Amino acid sequence: MFWFLSRGGIEVYMPDDIKTRFTDVWGQDPVLDRVKENIVYLEDPESIERRGGHVPGGILLWGPPGTGKTLIAEAVAGETGRPYVFVDPGAFTAMFMGVGILKVKSLYKKLRKLALRYGGVIVFLDEADSLGNRGQLAPGFGGAAGASRLAPNFGGTHTRSCNGMSYLAPETAGQLLTMGLAGGGDGPHRDRIVAGMGMGGGGMGTLQALLSEMSGLTKPRGFVNRFVRRLFGLKPKQPPKYRILHILATNMPQALDEALLRPGRIDRIYKVGYPSKNGRVRTYMGYLDKVSHHITAEQVDKLATITPYATGATIKDLINEALINAIREGREAIEWEDIVNARKLKELGPPADVDYVERERHAVAIHEACHAVAAYRVRRHMTIDIATIEMGQTYLGMVASIPPEDQFTQWRSEYEADVIVGLASLAGERLFFEGDSSSGVSGDLDGATTVATLMEGYWGMGSTVASHGVARRFGFDGGGGKPGGDDKDKERDLLKGDLGARIEAKLVDLIDRAEQLLSENRREVLAVAHALETHKTLTGEDVAAIINGTAGPLIDGRPYTDDGFSEVAEEYHRRVVKAHNVHGKVDALLPVLTPVSSEGLGALPTKVAWTIEDRQI
Repeated sequence: MFWFLSRGGIEVYMPDDIKTRFTDVWGQDPVLDRVKENIVYLEDPESIERRGGHVPGGILLWGPPGTGKTLIAEAVAGETGRPYVFVDPGAFTAMFMGVGILKVKSLYKKLRKLALRYGGVIVFLDEADSLGNRGQLAPGFGGAAGASRLAPNFGGTHTRSCNGMSYLAPETAGQLLTMGLAGGGDGPHRDRIVAGMGMGGGGMGTLQALLSEMSGLTKPRGFVNRFVRRLFGLKPKQPPKYRILHILATNMPQALDEALLRPGRIDRIYKVGYPSKNGRVRTYMGYLDKVSHHITAEQVDKLATITPYATGATIKDLINEALINAIREGREAIEWEDIVNARKLKELGPPADVDYVERERHAVAIHEACHAVAAYRVRRHMTIDIATIEMGQTYLGMVASIPPEDQFTQWRSEYEADVIVGLASLAGERLFFEGDSSSGVSGDLDGATTVATLMEGYWGMGSTVASHGVARRFGFDGGGGKPGGDDKDKERDLLKGDLGARIEAKLVDLIDRAEQLLSENRREVLAVAHALETHKTLTGEDVAAIINGTAGPLIDGRPYTDDGFSEVAEEYHRRVVKAHNVHGKVDALLPVLTPVSSEGLGALPTKVAWTIEDRQI
């Protein structure tokens, strides 16, 4: 029965079964260059062994999901022409104690036979973190590799509000989510997690058996070889050199046991991270070449720029979604608009099936327009990706931003710009609604306060130099906390004392700057708000076109520079504020653009008339 239970979970693919090659792996050239070295030593082990070295026997590929770890392992098998053994993540999970050990023994017996027959074998253990650990924490791994993906759901309350974290860089949002300030810890370095089951994810003894097999391939084997030969005074024969290349993949390297990662078992550790811009361009081109499209090289470069954290899997899915959009519209080839709509669906999901009343629609549009105008005017390290007032599952609207280039450090001026963009919603609502403000700013205030706290207390970007994190660890947090005190007491005392006063002073200064910025750009705010009310969702390029009065890719922003727009927009806004104050209906329809005359087909009207239609209440 135990022998029967130890079957399954292990698939063997012969050399002719694997068609994947290195040319099929796009966007991970630095990792591929290193992995190719292992293939050289696997095919010609004497090149290093005759010089006194040994063939590296193990590779760990770690990184976010979808970046190509499994594909790289298949490409290694395809390039070498060796058997490829795929070990299912749940292969070592068993109901009865000892079955996992039998599976490990059976696996390595099969690997040794294949290695002798074909001159080498590649074994791939996907989701290696399922093996668990024995309580240790693997060094060198920490941080928030996937925490920034949670950023759209971050907020300080349980009610819907503006997506207050979408305007931050993903690294910053990820830090905020994993730090103590966002999750109840003690500071910015509290980001490591001990994961895995205490005795190994596969059950008691399974991990130990795997570790023993990985490092025990040079020991004499067989009853006759080890005992009968000794009986006749002969030394046991040394086993042949089994050319077994272990490839492990995981997106949770901190869950792996330290003994598994030591040299001799896993000799090389490579991060398969998000592709660079050049890698994303190559990946987009690779998938676009498989379909019919009218996407230019310039548009591909733009697409790679506005998707800085796209993986091979997400790129493939985006192109497929764009193709579905084209087919839905009755076209055979993908257009740029299909790409934009596919991104909107993937980034934001389908909008909630609700409609705002007119006064609330205008208020949400003003809120998001303030974010957008502030982001465009004061921030250079991020560009607007998308602005929308379509309600999602966790937000009323959002202005999401992306970095225009790969950047690995951030500066005080950049964080201050982030806070100004966050506080622009509160400053704008007070400015445009006669001092009133909504609960929709809660997420913005949460994010802005968190960033300001980190600047003042941890990052040396405030009026003092000392790190508040060190003071809190020793219990001298300025708010009455004592060494060894309760974490809840420390959290309650965090904003008391001198630190709290400095944070409030910084926030007041930055919100004053936001209010002055919006006052100077009042027309631009009303223009973006009108476009949002009309089109619901805008791309970053269209937002820039509206602010600058130029033609955008999907929306023409030139009519917003017409002399009549400001007057009509202010009149409509005045009527909305009047309805807001009495909680009634707006007595006018949204202003519309009416062409008066035109110069040639498709030309901008030489004169436009902005009209506002009264409504009987």
